[in-house]
Amino acid sequence: MSSSPPSVQMDEVRRKAQSLLSTSGVAQNVKTEVQTMAGIALPLSEKYRHLAAEAMLRENTASRNKQEVLESLSRLVKALSILEKYGCNLTCPARPRYWRSVKHNNPVFRTTVDAIKGGRTVLYLYGYTNQQIDGLSFPDDVSEPDTEKVAAVTLEVMTLRTEVDMIVKGTHPHLENFKDIIPFITPQEPVASDSVVILPVEEQHGDKPQVLSPSPKPAPSLVGEPLKPTTVSPTVSECNLCGSSSSLVCPSCDNRPFCDACDDLFHRHPSRANHKRDKLQTTKQESCSICGISAVHARCSTCVQKLCLNCDKLFHSHPDRKGHNRTIVTPAKTSSPSLSPWECAHCTTVNEMRAVLCSTCERPRLATAASSVQEGPVSVPSSPNTEWQCKSCTVVNQGSSILCEVCERPRLATRPPVAPALSSPGSLSDAGTKWTCQFCTFVNTKPTLVCEMCNLSCKDSPGDSLPQSLQQTLSVTKDQPQLSARPQPKPRANLELKRQKTMKEDGLSLIHQIREAEKRGVSPEEVFAALCMCGGSSVNPCDWLTSELPHLLDEICAMAASVQLNYRAGGDSGIHAEVERDGEESEEGGGGGGGGEDMKLSRAEAKLAWLAAGGDTERAVTQLLRDRQVKMRELHSLGFRDVAQCEEALRLSGGEVKGALSFLQRPLLESFHQRIWAEQPEPPIDPKHPDKQRMCRRLLALYDLPSWGRCELVLSLLQEPGVTYSLEDVVQAVKESHDKDFIRRLLNNECPCCLCIFPRSKMQSLTSCQCSVCHECFGQHFTIAVRDKHIRDMVCPVCSEPDINDPEQLDSYFSTLDIQLRDCLEPDVYELFHKKLTEHALMKDPKFLWCCHCTSGFINDGDQLKVTCPSCRKSFCAQCKKPWEPQHQDLSCEQFQQWKRENDPEYQRQGLAGYLRDNGITCPHCRFQYALTKGGCMHFSCSQCRYQFCSGCNNPYHKTGCKTPQCNYPGLHAHHPRDCLFYLRDWEPPRLQALLQRSGVDFNTDPSNGAQTDACGVMEQKDEGGQQIDSPCGIQTQPGQAGLCEKHYREYLVSLINAHSLDPALLYEPNELIRACERYQVDTQRGENEEENTYHARLLKKLMEVPLGEKVPRNK
Repeated sequence: MSSSPPSVQMDEVRRKAQSLLSTSGVAQNVKTEVQTMAGIALPLSEKYRHLAAEAMLRENTASRNKQEVLESLSRLVKALSILEKYGCNLTCPARPRYWRSVKHNNPVFRTTVDAIKGGRTVLYLYGYTNQQIDGLSFPDDVSEPDTEKVAAVTLEVMTLRTEVDMIVKGTHPHLENFKDIIPFITPQEPVASDSVVILPVEEQHGDKPQVLSPSPKPAPSLVGEPLKPTTVSPTVSECNLCGSSSSLVCPSCDNRPFCDACDDLFHRHPSRANHKRDKLQTTKQESCSICGISAVHARCSTCVQKLCLNCDKLFHSHPDRKGHNRTIVTPAKTSSPSLSPWECAHCTTVNEMRAVLCSTCERPRLATAASSVQEGPVSVPSSPNTEWQCKSCTVVNQGSSILCEVCERPRLATRPPVAPALSSPGSLSDAGTKWTCQFCTFVNTKPTLVCEMCNLSCKDSPGDSLPQSLQQTLSVTKDQPQLSARPQPKPRANLELKRQKTMKEDGLSLIHQIREAEKRGVSPEEVFAALCMCGGSSVNPCDWLTSELPHLLDEICAMAASVQLNYRAGGDSGIHAEVERDGEESEEGGGGGGGGEDMKLSRAEAKLAWLAAGGDTERAVTQLLRDRQVKMRELHSLGFRDVAQCEEALRLSGGEVKGALSFLQRPLLESFHQRIWAEQPEPPIDPKHPDKQRMCRRLLALYDLPSWGRCELVLSLLQEPGVTYSLEDVVQAVKESHDKDFIRRLLNNECPCCLCIFPRSKMQSLTSCQCSVCHECFGQHFTIAVRDKHIRDMVCPVCSEPDINDPEQLDSYFSTLDIQLRDCLEPDVYELFHKKLTEHALMKDPKFLWCCHCTSGFINDGDQLKVTCPSCRKSFCAQCKKPWEPQHQDLSCEQFQQWKRENDPEYQRQGLAGYLRDNGITCPHCRFQYALTKGGCMHFSCSQCRYQFCSGCNNPYHKTGCKTPQCNYPGLHAHHPRDCLFYLRDWEPPRLQALLQRSGVDFNTDPSNGAQTDACGVMEQKDEGGQQIDSPCGIQTQPGQAGLCEKHYREYLVSLINAHSLDPALLYEPNELIRACERYQVDTQRGENEEENTYHARLLKKLMEVPLGEKVPRNK
């Protein structure tokens, strides 16, 4: 490939990388190919086929100085990294769930892709071409992204990001391709340094090892003026614990140097927390891009990495990276990496020095770049969720944790070596007693064989780290064949393995015991204390806590009581003396008795002291006495000086001070409780009482008034002459306002029903109007309406609002009325209201039927004509609502009606009166039928649903303004069609007969055989004594009117006209025609020179275009 032209090399590498990326979607798989493509010397127009790389670089680097250009390029690198992730997600076989859209409100998107020019153009190339309000998305008709195109664009994005990153770092091999594109960028000149170039494997001899040769540089630079030192000042030394470069020195620890991590861990101990440390002067030095800790040893121009010695050997041992060109540089000792900004190894983002996670990809600080294959046995796991073992304490931590849960050391930090304790030459006494524990690095000050901090034995510690007293003790027990020969310590590796194995076994055993104890409800502290008591035996700690702990607690209580008793008797004890030294002096004479009595202690107190002492019985006794003395002192400060009572209260409460206070305060509050719960009534508040302040205090206590001034306002209102309102009413009004005039208006409201004065709080109003009535009138009105009236009569007692005929107002009105009636009606009345409300809702069902025999209604689910009422068990026709007869079987309602006219003698005897009865009034709202005629007043009110309508056309009557366009009539009215009985009842019978004869409709003029002819027998609804009664008409009949009175004969003729849908406009007079046209908003303007007959014919034609009444009954 090296002999091929650059364009051919570019095509071959591009084709291979595109194939890998389109199938796997993992950027790490094509990292080597991207590095190769970025290093090929080709113009940008030939290298990038999809991206307008030259334009993108020009637009994003239009700055005035070099610093701004570098900052712009850094932003571009971050944005291209994010775009690279979008592309890899689209090419990955397992795409994310929401791959179809990109949201603009994403903070990472706003600060990266949207912060550069040309970022959204890349998204368009990916396929995000559909513009939305909150972002971009794929078109709806696209089910899968074009993987080949997305892989090609993603590959160019990765290549451009790599090139820009090399430009920023100054390692790009072909800067001449960018000198006319990016300002302030010039090709690098050879730098004279003591660097060493590592030749590729292919260029070395096969049998000779790899040789590091110095890079060519002028000879005088070696012997001439020395180079300026790049390392830190001599004041910086290695850390006393971990061996890395130090950043702090502690004068209190004999000027021992520490790095940041070791300093935070070492000085966290309470005995060393107050040490003052001095910072060392350091020079910022680059660190390894993989481990982030060690100094840079070599620079690789192929993979653009800065590596330390160990990471360079490990990273470039891979077969694919053996041919990389590296340059050896002289490393300088650096301070801890936590004091300087650090660069993420995965996305190259430069983060703040205190950041633990990367701000862009959220990876840990020391995590390496993501890799699908582990490159060595010690490489970092590829998955961040993999569990890891701490190298310092061997605890297995979760994959998401960065610091160890036990020792809090970083994830990649090594175990700090143990250093001998340093001491000043003059302090011989300190050198003989102080020694450093190799496990926790704690400096012990007492000559003990066990560390005070970690309780681990020091028998394996090196000889120089032990105190002299311990060294002498140990030397006596060991056989020394030669006194002059110094004993040699064991190899460090064996000690390390033994320590790790022991800690691992002990830790796993402890964890197992704690988990088993948690299942039985035992805390880890109890397990630890139990192990201290029975650690040398095979007894289960939980079993020991169940069987032996109560006896031990009783023993601790007895020991504490004995110590206290000896102290009171005059015999001082070491334990009590220590207690007295920690606290103040005890109470003189025992605080009022009890000098010879035993201290009363509880098991709960003893258990807390035993746990606090870590299972040590003597320390538990001391802790128990100290805790009891603190509690006694606290009770003494609260005024309880009887020692016996305080100790008994503490014993009963389990050592809790709050519980003891409850026991001690109960006798003191007994008299107060007796007075509170006494059955004697509280004396009323007298506004005229001479002690005004006492009355105000009682008002504040009883009525929760907001201020003292409101209490005085209540008293002043009650002292006014002629006051009739109560104290509670005044208090309620004063809570709402402090204005005296407004309060008077609240207290004086007249009920329009009973004309009495009530406060506003005792008035009730409906949501449909502004009227207010008192609670008593409100309850009485609706009680009577529910018991004796219809559901539609439940309106305001003052203004009769709302309009019940409006279904929208009706539903909302009853929903709020139900809430108001719930508290003011009796239970049985409220239940009846709900029953009527349910019937009202059922009437809206199209399958609801009213029985023609009784007043019951029910839901009919069948489809047969014959139905049976569940209340009266009588049958009727579901269609014509007539009583069921056997002759109706298999006949339609019209056929059955015709049969009755021809064959039923009773029907024939009734004549047309029976016809009018059978074609009576049917309520259009609830479909309840009335065997009544339509003569007389056309305004009909249904007794079942209170629906008000016209009996001739079934149109509703409106009490107020209606919704009909151009209708401004405010009173009671209805809109009747021209064929309604409302208009045709004024026509003379001959005129109605002429309309029927014109259409060929037959009508009767003579009464039926056997029919009554002297008086009209049609049933009517008459108002007699304030009640609606059904009775015969009784008016004298006229000849030629079929045995009916003139009023009912006209109704009979109009029913025939409606049954045959005849238009009465054919017989209109000119004035009637004009009046009807005006009623229906028909243009009545007469044209110029228009003849009268032509004018009337035109009006008649337009009027007849207006349809007849839609709701007019048309029974035949």
